[in-house]
Amino acid sequence: MYVMKTATAPLTSSAPAPLWARHAAHAIALCAVPSGLWRIGMASGVYVGYSDQVLRDIFDIPGWGIAYVVGLSVLAELAALFPMLLVSDRWRPLRPRALAALAWTASGVLVLMALWQLVVAVTVESQTYMSSGTAKTVWGFAFAPLFAIPVLMTAVTWSYTRRHRARGLA
Repeated sequence: MYVMKTATAPLTSSAPAPLWARHAAHAIALCAVPSGLWRIGMASGVYVGYSDQVLRDIFDIPGWGIAYVVGLSVLAELAALFPMLLVSDRWRPLRPRALAALAWTASGVLVLMALWQLVVAVTVESQTYMSSGTAKTVWGFAFAPLFAIPVLMTAVTWSYTRRHRARGLA
């Protein structure tokens, strides 16, 4: 008799995620909050270091730029919640092997994006729109936690893969 398993069918349980992996997954979600709040502040008219002309000409704020900036913040926070699937024992939308492959892909993309953002951050062109040193400092504090995400994501993914490989599921 052939039994077909679906993504929603209960799978063989694996060892629970270690406490450090759970903390790392929660930290990823928290790392995205400061930059999201900074963007939402920018969209709502709070001075973040850009002149009104730069906001209008470059970011189209007020205008469709508000929806873009707020949408980007929401999307970033939703993406930052993905690692919670890797430490959850309750809900698994994909089979462990597929989820592990997706998580490793996400980890690789995050590392590449962090390296790219580091290159962009140190170029002269990326710093020309900020009007003061204080604004740059606030911007730096708001976006610095994002550089922890690739490391934390890789650690959580490694933990997930290790736990599921130990049971022969991944």
